[in-house]
Amino acid sequence: MPVQYDAIVIGSGHNGLTCACYLAKAGLKVLVLEQYHSIGGMTNTEELTLPGFLSDTHAFCLQVANFSPALHELQLARYGFELIYSDPCFTHVFPDGRSISVHRNVDETCHSIAQFSKMDSATWRRLFERFLAVKEQMVRSINSPPPTFADQAALLESLPGGLDEYRFQLQTFRSWCDEMFKAEETKVLFGSWDLHVGASPDDVGGASLAWLFSMVIQHFGNNVVKGGMRNLPLALAGYLQAHNGEIKTGARVSNIIVEDSKAIAVRLVGGEEIEVSRLLASSVDPQHLILDLLGEDQVGMNLANKMRQYELGESVMVVYLALEGPVEYKAGPLAGQSAYVHSTPASLDYFSRLFYEVRRGWLPSEPFVLLCNDSARDPTRVPSGKGLMKLVVQPVPYIIRGDATGRIAGRTWSEAKEPFADYIIDCITRDSIPNLRGKILKRVVHSPEDLEKLMPSAPRGTITHGAFKPYQMGSMRPIPEMGQYRSPVRNVYLCGSGSHPGAGVTMAPGRNAAQIIYQDLHLDFAKTLGTQ
Repeated sequence: MPVQYDAIVIGSGHNGLTCACYLAKAGLKVLVLEQYHSIGGMTNTEELTLPGFLSDTHAFCLQVANFSPALHELQLARYGFELIYSDPCFTHVFPDGRSISVHRNVDETCHSIAQFSKMDSATWRRLFERFLAVKEQMVRSINSPPPTFADQAALLESLPGGLDEYRFQLQTFRSWCDEMFKAEETKVLFGSWDLHVGASPDDVGGASLAWLFSMVIQHFGNNVVKGGMRNLPLALAGYLQAHNGEIKTGARVSNIIVEDSKAIAVRLVGGEEIEVSRLLASSVDPQHLILDLLGEDQVGMNLANKMRQYELGESVMVVYLALEGPVEYKAGPLAGQSAYVHSTPASLDYFSRLFYEVRRGWLPSEPFVLLCNDSARDPTRVPSGKGLMKLVVQPVPYIIRGDATGRIAGRTWSEAKEPFADYIIDCITRDSIPNLRGKILKRVVHSPEDLEKLMPSAPRGTITHGAFKPYQMGSMRPIPEMGQYRSPVRNVYLCGSGSHPGAGVTMAPGRNAAQIIYQDLHLDFAKTLGTQ
């Protein structure tokens, strides 16, 4: 007789596993289904270039996850999870060889900024003090289900300066920068973080996103998972299995079987059906859950149409590099010691031009590249003396309609990705790492189309499970009808980055969804956490 599970979780990314761990901790019999041959989703690590070179497939560092109680509640250190505390946290380099480094010590950061503007150095310190004053409130906000729009508005209206805070939440990054900073170098230091979530200098809401990322890194650091990001999902899997949970890889869900408005089973590609008695949680992107796994017949035409209109965000391209040895940055050794390096001209107009070109479908003339110094921060990922980097190119067009580089003839990604990667390497070699090209042993390029094929939860090569827009955040993420992790089917829940607080390695959507599930099952979340 087939085993019946209390709960099934679709997707073994870190959020799906986090949710599964809390469900198992409550005594539920939990099964996690993963379509790929290994767990982790966008927190996986693989030998993508050469044997012995361990590349993180996407996420490389922890930032907002440092806010998460889950690291301790799920005892992840017991299951092999260990962090490397990088210093500098990140460095922003400019084509003329100058740079700003953000260190773990705020005095050192302010000293680095002061070379461009003493006023901006003092402003950074004030902004950091403001962050410390609201840190506990922010931790609660991220690690709790979002308040309703009405409750949030009432709170802001009741607080001194609450409407100023609301203004800040809506402010564009350009507007805020012009109010706060003098030097263009400081402006782009902040603004480059918005590119991680696909926000341009003139997109509403960009100011608060840039401030949050920058201050989180100043306070908690930009920390690297020792041995590869996969050790986060492996630790979660260890906890889950210690609490009698199971994981099945190579198991792609075709659809969710619903009877009387309740999910009763999942059907896998190939026809196998697995029954579930109490609930199902999905960490896949919300469009895939609603339109494909449940379908319009179950959710209704109105909600299905809303999900079709859901904005996915900007596409990305990734270049993985196995290197003969360490590289040398034009800006000096601090850049090479940083986990992340941002490399741009000292101009907000650079970002505006980049988004203008990409959003009209052009390959950008000056791509923004997040430079990840994988082996410099964690030598265990490579054979002795070798090097490893990852280049995350964001944003790029999903459909190529033109070329602003003047060098790429192809108009499909299969034709364009290698020539565009050549162009990117040339730009980095010219502006940031003069010896990069000569150090490359092998490279592997993943276009947006490649990412989409490898990970169904990266539709159109996006990585955020939905754009970071004010109307797709908080209790409106992904849409208001599902802003509390509940789907239209009464025992089907969302637990991925398509829910509050959104993308990135935070563990928060998975933990927050578990809190809602506990409520619906009449379980005491705090009491359960009191037992191991």
